[in-house]
Amino acid sequence: MPLNLTKGVTDISGQVYDLHMYIFWICTVIGIVVFGAMFWSILHHRKSKGVKPADFHESTKVEILWTAIPFVILIAIAWPAAKTLLAMEDPSESDLTIEVTGSQWKWHYKYHGTDVEYYSVLATQSEQIHNKFEKGDNYLLEVDRPLVIPTGKKVRFLVTSDDVIHSWWVPAFAVKKDANPGFINEAWTRVNEAGLYRGQCAELCGKDHGFMPVVVIAKEPAEFDAWFAEQEQIIRDKKAEEQRWLSMSMSMDDAMDMGQKIYTANCAACHQASGEGLPGAFPALKGSKIATNNNPAEHIGIVLNGKKGMPAFGKQLSLAEIAAVVTYERNAWGNNTKQLVQPKDVNDVKNGK
Repeated sequence: MPLNLTKGVTDISGQVYDLHMYIFWICTVIGIVVFGAMFWSILHHRKSKGVKPADFHESTKVEILWTAIPFVILIAIAWPAAKTLLAMEDPSESDLTIEVTGSQWKWHYKYHGTDVEYYSVLATQSEQIHNKFEKGDNYLLEVDRPLVIPTGKKVRFLVTSDDVIHSWWVPAFAVKKDANPGFINEAWTRVNEAGLYRGQCAELCGKDHGFMPVVVIAKEPAEFDAWFAEQEQIIRDKKAEEQRWLSMSMSMDDAMDMGQKIYTANCAACHQASGEGLPGAFPALKGSKIATNNNPAEHIGIVLNGKKGMPAFGKQLSLAEIAAVVTYERNAWGNNTKQLVQPKDVNDVKNGK
């Protein structure tokens, strides 16, 4: 039934569903017995029938009975509940570990022990959000890069946050784990069926809380291995591209063109397309000290490492992209510092030079 708990696609989610239905029927029987006895007593012992109330003070047998029966019911509920909870909290002997980091307002995934990592960002068009286009079937539940995991394998999640409290939630897996800054929480899943599964951040985490979906694709092991090998090749190619950029220089026109695209995709939501920010929430870049001083390294450092209320883009953007967006911010909207930041400058700041 649409109003019932989601059964899910994992063994644990099946156990949770069975536990839910088991307790539901226990509560249903209790409700029928209690309310049945109450309404039967009201009907057959009402004053209009001339029934006089019984005159008694206490009954040891009744007191023992109404203490023993709830105790037995609680044991009958606690035993299977404890078994399910212990199973849910046992991430040992996992085949794959993925680090899940919440940021305002996106998810970062890193496959533990490898170089494969990426951000997963809302992919719903802004025109749908602002009612200019018709909303799609998966409105606010679609991302540019879903998390990919293998079927039939135990996948452990290490969940944390780099700013505020988030919560990584996929109903079909029966996984909902808080992402707390400074702490690492563990969860796990083993998906039996290949497919695409959607979830959301389930913790109120700021103004764009509703724009922070979770999308997971479960692939058969052979398909997952092929996908993972492809991601590793992309990482190698990206590193080679970074080295190429370090050995060459961008022109001002190229940097401004690339920087405008990067800014629109990643920065305009907070600082606005005009660079004027949102007073009281996000500072303006137009005419700001950070974007017009003679120290581009300070500006680069903030984009790389973030600051309070702003995520770090060091893992999300390449050296060339960061150089381009810093150049754009220092020369757009009348800032006109005429300073051209190169990928080498970003690399120097990144390495503390």
